[in-house]
Amino acid sequence: MRSAETPKGKMSRAERDSRSRLTQISSVDAIVRGTLVWRERTCGKPNCQWARGEKHVGLYLIASKDGKLRQLFLPQSYEAKVRKWLEKYKEAAELLEQISDLYWEKIEKREE
Repeated sequence: MRSAETPKGKMSRAERDSRSRLTQISSVDAIVRGTLVWRERTCGKPNCQWARGEKHVGLYLIASKDGKLRQLFLPQSYEAKVRKWLEKYKEAAELLEQISDLYWEKIEKREE
Protein backbone atom coordinates (compact mmCIF):
# COMPACT_ATOMS: atom_id res chain seq x y z
CA MET A 1 0.00 0.00 0.00
CA ARG A 2 1.20 3.52 -0.75
CA SER A 3 2.36 5.55 2.20
CA ALA A 4 4.26 8.83 2.45
CA GLU A 5 7.54 6.90 2.10
CA THR A 6 6.50 4.81 -0.91
CA PRO A 7 7.78 6.32 -4.15
CA LYS A 8 5.36 6.74 -7.02
CA GLY A 9 7.48 4.29 -9.02
CA LYS A 10 6.41 1.47 -6.70
CA MET A 11 2.73 1.89 -7.62
CA SER A 12 1.24 -0.19 -10.41
CA ARG A 13 0.66 1.53 -13.75
CA ALA A 14 -3.12 1.25 -13.24
CA GLU A 15 -2.87 3.01 -9.88
CA ARG A 16 -0.60 5.76 -11.22
CA ASP A 17 -2.93 6.34 -14.18
CA SER A 18 -6.06 6.45 -11.99
CA ARG A 19 -4.46 8.78 -9.44
CA SER A 20 -3.12 11.05 -12.17
CA ARG A 21 -6.50 11.38 -13.88
CA LEU A 22 -8.23 11.94 -10.53
CA THR A 23 -5.77 14.74 -9.73
CA GLN A 24 -6.39 16.33 -13.13
CA ILE A 25 -10.14 16.28 -12.67
CA SER A 26 -10.12 17.64 -9.12
CA SER A 27 -7.62 20.42 -9.82
CA VAL A 28 -9.05 21.72 -13.12
CA ASP A 29 -12.71 20.84 -13.48
CA ALA A 30 -15.73 21.69 -11.39
CA ILE A 31 -17.44 18.67 -9.85
CA VAL A 32 -20.96 18.29 -8.52
CA ARG A 33 -22.90 15.28 -7.22
CA GLY A 34 -26.54 14.95 -8.07
CA THR A 35 -29.12 14.20 -10.74
CA LEU A 36 -30.85 16.47 -13.21
CA VAL A 37 -34.62 16.08 -13.28
CA TRP A 38 -37.29 17.80 -15.36
CA ARG A 39 -40.32 18.65 -13.23
CA GLU A 40 -43.80 19.75 -14.26
CA ARG A 41 -46.09 21.64 -11.94
CA THR A 42 -49.33 23.55 -12.15
CA CYS A 43 -49.23 27.22 -11.36
CA GLY A 44 -50.83 28.66 -8.26
CA LYS A 45 -51.73 31.95 -9.95
CA PRO A 46 -55.39 31.90 -11.02
CA ASN A 47 -54.87 33.96 -14.20
CA CYS A 48 -51.82 32.07 -15.46
CA GLN A 49 -52.26 29.99 -18.62
CA TRP A 50 -50.47 27.15 -16.82
CA ALA A 51 -53.21 27.04 -14.16
CA ARG A 52 -55.68 25.83 -16.80
CA GLY A 53 -54.23 22.41 -17.44
CA GLU A 54 -50.79 22.92 -18.97
CA LYS A 55 -47.85 22.88 -16.61
CA HIS A 56 -44.69 24.84 -15.93
CA VAL A 57 -41.62 22.77 -16.81
CA GLY A 58 -38.32 23.31 -15.04
CA LEU A 59 -34.95 21.63 -14.64
CA TYR A 60 -33.75 20.82 -11.13
CA LEU A 61 -30.50 19.55 -9.66
CA ILE A 62 -31.35 17.02 -6.95
CA ALA A 63 -29.11 15.34 -4.38
CA SER A 64 -29.38 13.99 -0.87
CA LYS A 65 -27.35 15.49 1.94
CA ASP A 66 -27.40 14.40 5.56
CA GLY A 67 -30.37 12.14 4.83
CA LYS A 68 -32.45 14.92 3.29
CA LEU A 69 -33.28 15.55 -0.32
CA ARG A 70 -32.31 18.96 -1.62
CA GLN A 71 -33.20 20.45 -4.96
CA LEU A 72 -32.20 23.54 -6.83
CA PHE A 73 -33.95 25.07 -9.84
CA LEU A 74 -31.59 25.56 -12.80
CA PRO A 75 -32.02 28.19 -15.48
CA GLN A 76 -31.68 26.73 -18.98
CA SER A 77 -28.36 28.56 -19.41
CA TYR A 78 -26.86 26.34 -16.67
CA GLU A 79 -27.92 22.98 -18.10
CA ALA A 80 -24.85 22.19 -20.26
CA LYS A 81 -22.41 23.40 -17.60
CA VAL A 82 -24.03 21.39 -14.81
CA ARG A 83 -24.25 18.26 -17.00
CA LYS A 84 -20.49 18.52 -17.56
CA TRP A 85 -19.88 18.88 -13.81
CA LEU A 86 -22.04 15.83 -13.13
CA GLU A 87 -20.04 13.79 -15.67
CA LYS A 88 -16.78 14.83 -13.97
CA TYR A 89 -18.16 13.69 -10.61
CA LYS A 90 -19.12 10.35 -12.13
CA GLU A 91 -15.65 9.95 -13.66
CA ALA A 92 -13.96 10.83 -10.35
CA ALA A 93 -16.14 8.33 -8.47
CA GLU A 94 -15.24 5.59 -10.98
CA LEU A 95 -11.52 6.37 -10.58
CA LEU A 96 -11.79 6.19 -6.78
CA GLU A 97 -13.53 2.84 -7.14
CA GLN A 98 -10.70 1.57 -9.36
CA ILE A 99 -8.08 2.67 -6.83
CA SER A 100 -10.07 1.08 -4.02
CA ASP A 101 -10.27 -2.21 -5.95
CA LEU A 102 -6.48 -2.20 -6.40
CA TYR A 103 -5.99 -1.79 -2.66
CA TRP A 104 -8.52 -4.51 -1.87
CA GLU A 105 -6.36 -6.84 -3.97
CA LYS A 106 -3.19 -5.70 -2.17
CA ILE A 107 -4.80 -6.27 1.22
CA GLU A 108 -6.02 -9.74 0.17
CA LYS A 109 -2.47 -10.62 -0.97
CA ARG A 110 -1.02 -9.01 2.18
CA GLU A 111 1.19 -6.77 0.02
CA GLU A 112 2.79 -3.53 1.15
